[in-house]
Amino acid sequence: MNSRRPEFGIPAVARTLAWLRFSAVVGQTATVVFVTQGLQIALDTQNLYTGIALLGVFALAVSWRLAQPWPVAAGELMLHVAIDTVVLGWLLYLTGGATNPFAALLLLPITLVATALSPRHVIAVALMSLGTYLVLLRWNQPLPPLGSGLHVLGMAMSFLISACLLGWFISRLALVLRDNQALAQRIRERALRDEGFLAIATQAAGAAHELNTPLSTMRTLITELRRENTGGALGEDLALLDSQVERCRDSLRELVAAGKAQLAQTSERRRLGDFVAECQHRYELLRPEVVLTLDLPQASAALDILVPAGLRHALLNLLNNAADASLANQADRIGLQIRQAEDLLEFRVRDQGAGFAAGMAAALGNPFQSSKTTGLGIGLALADATAERLGGSLYAREAAAGVETVLALPLRTLLATDTNPSLLSHTADTATHGQARTPATDR
Repeated sequence: MNSRRPEFGIPAVARTLAWLRFSAVVGQTATVVFVTQGLQIALDTQNLYTGIALLGVFALAVSWRLAQPWPVAAGELMLHVAIDTVVLGWLLYLTGGATNPFAALLLLPITLVATALSPRHVIAVALMSLGTYLVLLRWNQPLPPLGSGLHVLGMAMSFLISACLLGWFISRLALVLRDNQALAQRIRERALRDEGFLAIATQAAGAAHELNTPLSTMRTLITELRRENTGGALGEDLALLDSQVERCRDSLRELVAAGKAQLAQTSERRRLGDFVAECQHRYELLRPEVVLTLDLPQASAALDILVPAGLRHALLNLLNNAADASLANQADRIGLQIRQAEDLLEFRVRDQGAGFAAGMAAALGNPFQSSKTTGLGIGLALADATAERLGGSLYAREAAAGVETVLALPLRTLLATDTNPSLLSHTADTATHGQARTPATDR
């Protein structure tokens, strides 16, 4: 289960101030009651309770305001801090001014504002606190003689409160900084990976242009050879070769079409059942030696989805990778299961391979690495990049026999009607459910 990480920013500081405001109302009321009733020290209780009541009303108003949808601006946060400072200054004025041990609490707004606002706002709050302290040095209502013991006790309480609050703020800020550093590291890694993909895409575009001519020549020659050899084993081999050459030509056309769709920011609307059937047909043309078992519920097959650029190739890469794993283990079957899990649509590809090889965990998720002697190491890396771009995830887990690789995509992306899913991206990791999940790699 993922724990909620702390956050900083103007809304977070406003919520923290609201919580501290309610705590201050309770603490100030308890302190006045203790001093006047327990210690029998005369104070201006009417004005003290009036100030505390005003702070309580302001706290309720701010809590209502924070529940509204409009954002909190820097100027509004500064207004909150100013009102808090004025009320605290009024209470300190009635209880000894700067000689009150709790005058050190004037420093806390500076600490909070420094985590969210610009330096000029921090300077303004610091001048506000300093001005309040200087005013209290000159004008205040002196307290009756309390004795050194009570004064020291008050200083100790003030130090304890300040230490606890500062420790809490700094620890939260440290967690946020560590999270931001980890996020920046992930962004750098993704940028390096995308640079590699861009280099491959550039080479692929050139190769597609160059391969079109020799493929056309091969198809012409195969057609002539098939006329001369209409039967027998050679005729069957030529028919298979012809279908494979045509498949290569289709792949080149798809490459160009995918690039145009990406530039035009368009997606193809298809029924999920038709899309999966098309992928199954193309897989069977590529890998007729490994049988694909499909499990697609009727309710899911009837879904109308937007097929973004790259999804078809991502699924075919998963199927091809599973076929290689099964063949390596002397098996001839793989399975494709489509399931709706909460708000996700999952494409579960299961092979009959030997499972995770020794040392594979260290290379999981690393592009351009493969445990196959003929692998390029980019199949699942490309699938993972596609999943990430669509706001989903790609992971692998041990199955009863072999490995199950899951491509999980958010339904809201695939079912969107006014948003191009090919442009959606998320920097936050997708939450995981159920079994422990491991990033996939090209096995």
